[in-house]
Amino acid sequence: MARPKILVVGAGFAGVGCVRRLERNLSKDEADICLVTPFSYQLYLPLLPQVASGMLTPQSIALSLRRSKKYRTRIIPGGAIGVDTKAKVCVVRTLTDEIVNEAYDHIVLAPGSITRTFDIPGLEEHARGMKTLAEAAYLRDHVIAQLDLADASRDEAERASRLQFVVVGGGYAGTETAACLQQLTTTALRRYPRLDPKLIKWHLIDIAPQLMPELGEKLGKSAQKILTDRGVEISLGVSIAKASAEEVTFTDGRVVPCRTLIWTAGVVASPLIATLGAETVRGRLAVTAEMTLPGADGVYALGDAGAVPDLAKGEEGAVCPPTAQHAMRQGKKVADNVIAAIRNQPLQPYRHKDLGLVVDLGGRDAVSKPFGIEMRGMPAQAVARGYHWSALRTNVAKTRVMTNWLLHAVANADFVRTGFQSRKPATLADFEFTDAYLSPEELRKQVADATARNC
Repeated sequence: MARPKILVVGAGFAGVGCVRRLERNLSKDEADICLVTPFSYQLYLPLLPQVASGMLTPQSIALSLRRSKKYRTRIIPGGAIGVDTKAKVCVVRTLTDEIVNEAYDHIVLAPGSITRTFDIPGLEEHARGMKTLAEAAYLRDHVIAQLDLADASRDEAERASRLQFVVVGGGYAGTETAACLQQLTTTALRRYPRLDPKLIKWHLIDIAPQLMPELGEKLGKSAQKILTDRGVEISLGVSIAKASAEEVTFTDGRVVPCRTLIWTAGVVASPLIATLGAETVRGRLAVTAEMTLPGADGVYALGDAGAVPDLAKGEEGAVCPPTAQHAMRQGKKVADNVIAAIRNQPLQPYRHKDLGLVVDLGGRDAVSKPFGIEMRGMPAQAVARGYHWSALRTNVAKTRVMTNWLLHAVANADFVRTGFQSRKPATLADFEFTDAYLSPEELRKQVADATARNC
């Protein structure tokens, strides 16, 4: 009999955790393992703001998938754009734009998420995100370019607009992005003696009544005070009404001259999930505690893609938050369940109590809540960086990140544009390829045509 084929979609925390567990615990004769991903690395997302600020190099948080000593997974370079659970086929668009059908016996859906946007005039045309490595590298170039252009400009209005920056989203990504980039521009001012420090203004806005509500009111206010003391203007209960190339209008009526709009107002599950036609919970597949999809044979979903019941909370309807902490552990558990299914053994439910949250605000500033203990300042910074460092999957990555941190502490930041910023501005729509997915009709036709060709 042919070996069963396990297809893992996505190389994030969940997907890579699953693949590594499968490689360790399955013999070569038991199953073939395939991984669908456009890049042959795992991105450590929580440290992305530090790449944008130049504290870390892009390579330091891009963990190669080919370093494992037990590496035997076939990597399919491309993106999954549709899944037919009845035919057990995943449709993949390769890097060369070829569309291929990948049959499977077991499929693990961990395609991650995309930036959540709203129908706001000018948003997708003028905003920049913080979701991919390319966006972080591009954003660093863009911010430094604004300093260079403002320094060279003789127009006071242009100079003022280039030196105002707006970050939308008071969650972890937005708060850390604003904190790290504000620190970058403040430090850079020493190299721009012609620029008036008072002209540089950072705005952090969110429609919610407080920053990072998951941290609790006290730590949220502590983070807010740290940023306010640095000069970041924080507006809560506010979003943007419209955006253009040179200004942003807030919902409270204020118009801010601005050429840098950074959008970090949450994420939604990958559009791949919609192609399955299954029940969802806030865009994530409604799965069992074992992470299986009811009514679909051999389908598992986790991380940003699966609304996994949170058994540790003990509340009816509670689902695990889409955090890296849960994704890593769900990846291992779903691998165990796939192995159990292959060996005709019972599946086990996922259960994990949240270990806490950490927020690195750059320098000596941080707020953390490990195991429910509220911490601030240097102790919180030590916990935050210690957690991230230990969570890095390879020793090479740990060495690179630690070296970068030490070098930055001793020599501070450089303000070099690396050339990622093209002449044509790149915005949200240019990085996430959300128009690449198939409609249900296109998916059925693709599978049927391929079946007919093989008959």
